[in-house]
Amino acid sequence: MSANNCAPAHERKHLSFLDRWLTVWIFLAMFAGVAIGYFFPTSSTFINSFSTGTTNIPLAIGLILMMYPPFTKVKYDLLKEVFKNTKVLGASLLLNWVIGPILMFVLAIIFLHNYPSYMVGLILIGLARCIAMVIVWNELAEGSREYAAGLVALNSIFQVLLYSVYAYVFITILPPLFGFSGSVVSITIEQIAKTVAIYLGIPFAGGFFTRYFLLRIKGLNWYETKFIPFISPITLIALLFTIIVMFSLKGALIVHIPFDVLRISLPLVIYFAIMFIVSFFIGKKLGAGKPPINTVDFNQKSLQYFS
Repeated sequence: MSANNCAPAHERKHLSFLDRWLTVWIFLAMFAGVAIGYFFPTSSTFINSFSTGTTNIPLAIGLILMMYPPFTKVKYDLLKEVFKNTKVLGASLLLNWVIGPILMFVLAIIFLHNYPSYMVGLILIGLARCIAMVIVWNELAEGSREYAAGLVALNSIFQVLLYSVYAYVFITILPPLFGFSGSVVSITIEQIAKTVAIYLGIPFAGGFFTRYFLLRIKGLNWYETKFIPFISPITLIALLFTIIVMFSLKGALIVHIPFDVLRISLPLVIYFAIMFIVSFFIGKKLGAGKPPINTVDFNQKSLQYFS
């Protein structure tokens, strides 16, 4: 369990005004993005013009900047302790690569069996492990940055190796067994590796080298009292920027098919609620102690309290 969470309540870090109302800012950013996409239809064409291959450069910049500050706070010399904890690693892999994909597959069939394209899309979402938002929410929840970084890296490796295989199994093989048509989704290991390298590798390396060199040049006190407070707001700014860009790309479509958006949202909400509850009780079973309830999301923030 992290030292922060062992401290008495009055000694724990309090959320700033911006962080405390983060949910409001996120919804406002979503509405702003939809409005931009709807009232300025050419905005999506303009944003997509800054793309190379399948990588949208504005989105990539937003996601990388969003993760960079938390990675500068990771004590990389402690990462070896994460990988010694086989209990944590095993539970994380169970949640991310067994329970999660199967649960999303079941929910997709139940709620979207009359909408094959949506069903396939939802199943693919269930197979993809989150990277960026895990780091951001873990930071806000004051979870162990070392466990978050280590487990995100571990699951990213599994994502590179297994995503294309899982896509074939869950999209092509399994649906016909339940009376639905299978689909063929072409996703290669190279494509997944490129995505992971961009969205995890760059901020991870940036955070590591920033910490390594600045600690030696300026010292720990300057690093923690001057540099970290200076760059920390970048995470929130980049998060809101990314949300605006994402929703502006599909703003007109969201306005035209609002009920489809709600139809897809329902299984997603159920999925995250179930995963949170399952994560919480697995954590209790494995002896997670009594961390604050808002930091126990052992699936997405990934078991940061185990030792």
